[in-house]
Amino acid sequence: MEEALRAASRRVSRVALVEGALSPPLARILDLAERAGVRLERRPKSELDRLAPGGRHQGVVAWGEEPRFVDLDALLGAQPPPSLLVALDQVTDPGNLGAALRSAAGFGADGVILPERGSAGVGETVRRRSAGAVEHLRVVRVVNLAQALRQVKEAGIWVVGLEPAAPPLWEVFDLTQRVALVLGGEGRGLRRLTRELCDVRAGIPMGEAIGSLNVAVACGVALYEVTRQRRVKPVASGS
Repeated sequence: MEEALRAASRRVSRVALVEGALSPPLARILDLAERAGVRLERRPKSELDRLAPGGRHQGVVAWGEEPRFVDLDALLGAQPPPSLLVALDQVTDPGNLGAALRSAAGFGADGVILPERGSAGVGETVRRRSAGAVEHLRVVRVVNLAQALRQVKEAGIWVVGLEPAAPPLWEVFDLTQRVALVLGGEGRGLRRLTRELCDVRAGIPMGEAIGSLNVAVACGVALYEVTRQRRVKPVASGS
């Protein structure tokens, strides 16, 4: 909620806060809403329980617009040009998608590409699991992920697919270059055409007991490696 009020990606039109004394987080929301000129209401907890799905509201309910998605051409043509993108190939679980989006925002990704079909929508569960990070991300929804990856490659960005059995990420690719990390959905991983469009495929080594990581966890580990390499050597803008 705080992130939605701070960001311009989604306009909050009305906020209802529980009646009575406010906790510090709710007081911050009240202050942010007042500064933004958002309509404020105080309501009994029973009314918030009715308004919020499953009664999960923590003392606040808001009404607003859905996140504004970004056009891929606009993202690729931005100045400075994007140096780190994440593409998620049909991640269907909202919890996984939200966690992956939080990692993308936390590690400074310039944008996230999602297919319109076969992917979880960026709804309330995803926003909640991302803990508001989605409000600060440029998210692109595309009809055809394969075509989107072709555009990414044409823009001079290396496409790196993550697969469990592939060689270690940090051994096979210089992540200080402009790069798009591509991760597959739960269970099936990268689809065939997505895999074929990757310039290189790399993995995250695991112990024998566990063969692979959850897609959201793998996304966080891979993004950390990008950050680690770039702290040692600045990103190569002309690559």
